[in-house]
Amino acid sequence: MHGRRGLVVLAVAAAFVAGVGCIPKETQSIGAVDPSSSIPAIQQAAKKKDRTAIPALVKQLESDDPAVRFYAINALRDLTGQTQGFNYFDDAEARKPAVLRWKAWLAERAVK
Repeated sequence: MHGRRGLVVLAVAAAFVAGVGCIPKETQSIGAVDPSSSIPAIQQAAKKKDRTAIPALVKQLESDDPAVRFYAINALRDLTGQTQGFNYFDDAEARKPAVLRWKAWLAERAVK
């Protein structure tokens, strides 16, 4: 009896551990919390020339993650031909003027 109970406990523990690996990843979308979900969505928007993604891409220029900012500005450049002087590697204060230029650019075009 003790042997069978030990096997059941072991089987439950194995199922639990296996289940932890099955936690679904965040859906790929621009602005996803996890950069591994956001970056592919950014790349896809650029590849598909999806100009409806521009407002979300501009928002990502304020991301804390430099990789997200890198892909966002490259996508914006691909979609618009512009960077507005944005450098993904600058600190937040140095990026601010370029982000404001992007926001003004959006407002002028009523792209929302």
